[in-house]
Amino acid sequence: MHAIILAAGRGSRLSRLNPDQRPKCLLEVGGRSLLARQLELLGNSGIRRVDIVVGYGAARIQEEVASLALRPDICFHFNPRFEEGSTISLWAAHETLMHGDHVLLLDADVVCHPAVLDALVGTTLENCFLLDRDFEAGDEPVKIAVKDGTIIEFRKQLPEGLDYDILGESVGLFRFGPGTARRIAERCASFDADGLADSPHEEVLRAELLDRPREFGYEDVTGMPWIEIDYDEDLDKARKRVLPAIRRDYPGF
Repeated sequence: MHAIILAAGRGSRLSRLNPDQRPKCLLEVGGRSLLARQLELLGNSGIRRVDIVVGYGAARIQEEVASLALRPDICFHFNPRFEEGSTISLWAAHETLMHGDHVLLLDADVVCHPAVLDALVGTTLENCFLLDRDFEAGDEPVKIAVKDGTIIEFRKQLPEGLDYDILGESVGLFRFGPGTARRIAERCASFDADGLADSPHEEVLRAELLDRPREFGYEDVTGMPWIEIDYDEDLDKARKRVLPAIRRDYPGF
């Protein structure tokens, strides 16, 4: 199984807690960068090959990875168009998506309890999203709506009047089988050709999901500590609440 980490973004919505304008994936929580923590989790879960898509601050990210004593085998993919959005970053790893292997896809700005990643690695589902039912309502969370056990919508903004049984927030970690991974790569190219390169990569995943909803499933990780870091307040929360919660189970995390 291969893992892809999307780490090309600038993190422009963080300012107060990122005065030296480092890439968002190099922000530190508990004395270690977000990227270092993800690589450790992946290695501990048995993942030996990781592709990292870089863009902004690529050299700093490469230096950070080179300094890590224990890590999976790393391949870097540079996205020179990183300012355009994460769909192009996902396309930058198209060779891995089309390789014929199972793929994990991770947003680099997520800090999570090891059990969250374990749920994804250990699932029996071919194509899997992670869903957390305990989330703050609003326009920012990417939401997963489920009806009769099937994911029917995956977006920040849900259609008015959508009928669902379960609503949760997407954790930003995904698993795809070889066929789905290949189609996702092809959709990235189609989005670019159609002038939709500035779309978030979630829109690519959504298009594939809605075409084949029966081929997708989800694991419910409600109650497990995790956070996606987009704003200064998210980083504050990661340091003051999420990390201590994880360390109650894993003191050395």
